[in-house]
Amino acid sequence: MPREKKQGSKQQYTVGRFTLIFAFCVLAAVAIAVNLFKTTVVYAKDWNHMGDSSLTSVKPIYPTRGEILSSDGSILATNLYYYTVMVDLRAESFKIIEFNAAVPELCDSLAKYFKPYDAKKWKKRIDEQLSLPKSERTRNFVLARDVPRKVYDQIRTTFPFFRDFSKARHTGLKKDRRLKRSYPYGSMARRSIGRVGMTKECSEVHGRSGLEFALDTLLYGKTGVQVRGLSTRGMKYIEDTAAVKGFDVYTTIDITMQDILESELNQMLLNAKAEWGAAMLMEVKTGDIKAISNLELDPKSRTPRYIEALNRCVHPYEPGSVMKVMSMAVALEKGFAHPNQVYPIGHSYAYLNNRPIRDTHSPGSLPVSRFIEYSSNIGMVKMSMPHYSNDPSQFRRDLAELGFFDTFNTGIAGEIPPRIPAEPKLIDLSRMVFGYTTAIPPLYTCAFYNAVANDGKFVRPRLVKGLRTPDGRDSLIDVSYVREQMMTPANAATLRQMMHGVVWGEGGTAKILRNDLVEIAGKTGTCKIALERPKVDANGDSIDPKTPWKGGYREGHYRVTFCGFFPFNNPKYTCIVVINDPKLPYRGPAVSSGMVLKNLALKLYARSMLTDNPVFDETRPADAQVPTVYASFDSKRNSTLHDELRLGKTQVIRRPEPCDSAGCVPDVKGISIREALALLESKGYSVKFDGVGYVYAQSPEANTPAGPGTIINLSLRHE
Repeated sequence: MPREKKQGSKQQYTVGRFTLIFAFCVLAAVAIAVNLFKTTVVYAKDWNHMGDSSLTSVKPIYPTRGEILSSDGSILATNLYYYTVMVDLRAESFKIIEFNAAVPELCDSLAKYFKPYDAKKWKKRIDEQLSLPKSERTRNFVLARDVPRKVYDQIRTTFPFFRDFSKARHTGLKKDRRLKRSYPYGSMARRSIGRVGMTKECSEVHGRSGLEFALDTLLYGKTGVQVRGLSTRGMKYIEDTAAVKGFDVYTTIDITMQDILESELNQMLLNAKAEWGAAMLMEVKTGDIKAISNLELDPKSRTPRYIEALNRCVHPYEPGSVMKVMSMAVALEKGFAHPNQVYPIGHSYAYLNNRPIRDTHSPGSLPVSRFIEYSSNIGMVKMSMPHYSNDPSQFRRDLAELGFFDTFNTGIAGEIPPRIPAEPKLIDLSRMVFGYTTAIPPLYTCAFYNAVANDGKFVRPRLVKGLRTPDGRDSLIDVSYVREQMMTPANAATLRQMMHGVVWGEGGTAKILRNDLVEIAGKTGTCKIALERPKVDANGDSIDPKTPWKGGYREGHYRVTFCGFFPFNNPKYTCIVVINDPKLPYRGPAVSSGMVLKNLALKLYARSMLTDNPVFDETRPADAQVPTVYASFDSKRNSTLHDELRLGKTQVIRRPEPCDSAGCVPDVKGISIREALALLESKGYSVKFDGVGYVYAQSPEANTPAGPGTIINLSLRHE
């Protein structure tokens, strides 16, 4: 009996346990069913939305930015991959013993190629990491930032320690790649080409200045889309819409002309100790801007140097006497300028009994045909004011009729049209006709003069001449006109002859620009520099812009301009040069701005860029020496190269021997093209060259008797 009772209680315990388990399972099943009902019915919409969003989240695919190219296809702006080179000091199987042994030699190599650290500082930085436990060492010890791929390969294959092991797990060497906008010609035409960067509105890289900004919609391309979705390897982003590369832009810039113009402007600014300078070279028939430069004194430099700054070619300034060409063009077209009519001039003329207008160049009387030659303020006023005395605003309307205020849309960011009051007073108009109380950008002055040189055809200036589509098709932009005929060819010829007198006439204000090789015509302009509105008062407090302020001029400070075209009989190029506040003896427009234009014209002539290119017949004597790898007339440059190549005391770098005797061709083989040009042109020779790199052959050969004007042909190569 006791045994049966014990067995019954055991069965009851087992049944009770299974009952509890069953009840728990039922409750769990009910809970699952309830939650399933909520998920699939009650909250179905919310869960479906969450699932769709996780499977369809998108990320942008940024397009490759288009390139900016020169007129001959040379790259001015492109995209290149740059690398940050690092060492993972916690890498798997890192050879720490070998690394420690190589540190001194490695630091020497790093110090030689990567500034600003010297070998001691590199060793200190490395030792600081090696002194830490392995788990605390950095995985990203930076050796170099933003270097090209070849530098990474150089580190990997030639630097101590890294060259001894081929596998990254032993050296920890790694790289982080980044696409970066690159400008092969550095600061050349920096403001015109422009730069890129992130904007306040978004983190994408867009144009910030110059062509990069003005043509950003074309250069940027179209952003693609990648969608997050399921794949055999789990969730990943898959391309849905491909990014479209931006258009490549062909500019009108000629690299050689740009280099010459910048060099000449920079040298003159250094000589004149000026504040800033701007220059532009335009092709007469097409309006192509072949070169443009804007240089400004660097305020941060201890020694005087000029850098690309504000694009002043498109900003308006009082032009001075270069405005007389526009005034004369209007007078010729409207028929009140009679070239043979003579006016009494003198040195002072108190128009409307106001402050006298003065002439510093003119004789007692002049015909209209010589007003431009003598730069006569009084002559321009006496000729123009009777025609506009009843309606001074007609002067602006006459200029507008010529297309003077039309927007050019050159592609240069920040382009501003001329500013001339619509309803001037008579006394103000009497100053406008010779360049005061108005503001004209150098671009517009150059374009107007270009129309005069082009028989009155007012071609539209441009910096962009074509596009290349993402699929590689080229599309050229046709030459267009502001006015197909701004003035009659006869009036344009009359005006050109007046401008010719500025350089070649007896009373010309730019006679210093005469030369026998390139005949130049143009106009000088001098203008006092206007005072700028102060931003703070004497106590340093900000001044309210609404506070009345009376302007004026900086006494003894001038802005000088020369604008002209060449060659005179068959004009090919128009150029304007503006220099702000040159110091004596460069205060005159002819000896400063004009000399930049003259030197530019002569160097274009020396390179056969104003005439048909001669045929180069390269001859080389049988006993010619082996070409020099590199050489220079600069002894410091040779010494530096000697040290870099570790030539020792027994080997030397051959230098060309300067030819001191008059009438013999110098030896320029082995030197850079810039040094060769400087030497040959200083001796009066014309130069033509082919290729890039150093000079390896010349014709005529060195020490050959040859007089000034002889064409020297140079062959360049870079190996």
